[in-house]
Amino acid sequence: MTCPLRVVAVSGGLQRPSKSASLARHLLDLIAAETPCCPHLIEMGALASQLSGAVRRSELPAAVEQELLAVEQADVLVVVSPVYRGAYTGMFKHFFDFIHQDALIDTPVLLAATGGSERHALVIDHQLRPLFSFFQARTLPLGVYATDKDFVDPGLWDEALLERARLAVQRALPLVALARNASPALADERVLA
Repeated sequence: MTCPLRVVAVSGGLQRPSKSASLARHLLDLIAAETPCCPHLIEMGALASQLSGAVRRSELPAAVEQELLAVEQADVLVVVSPVYRGAYTGMFKHFFDFIHQDALIDTPVLLAATGGSERHALVIDHQLRPLFSFFQARTLPLGVYATDKDFVDPGLWDEALLERARLAVQRALPLVALARNASPALADERVLA
């Protein structure tokens, strides 16, 4: 049986447990509650030691290659990074440096980030959106930004944040369906590229 919708989340958080991974899981759960899918979470904290020394994709171990392929073959991406010095983490960027530049064309991407305060909320529009524009992905219009105060172990508690996450997913679903049904040939082109 084939998976109806491959939804892959990438968390740029290096610590475990990670607030970014918690937000990514929450967004995956919201999508899974609305549409049949195969959710998959990739955590940079688990891959960092295998990823950090590589310069070429051919130098990566099989486990990292498998995660790169999961991203390249995703029907939908959810990307979440903690804010580090005003941007996404270096390991998050290093991971995406290995993604083939044509692999994400027209892939819907839900952008999210976590940070210590509201001061970094624009990281979604000033850092994440340009990165995925390079890949010609379809960045979804509503991003989700969470601060430290939005979390209580083990997860999210702030009702305004939970509502924004629900709204982001609700607004994303029609675009996801449109992209998924629009061009099966495009998916074949990406695989052959």
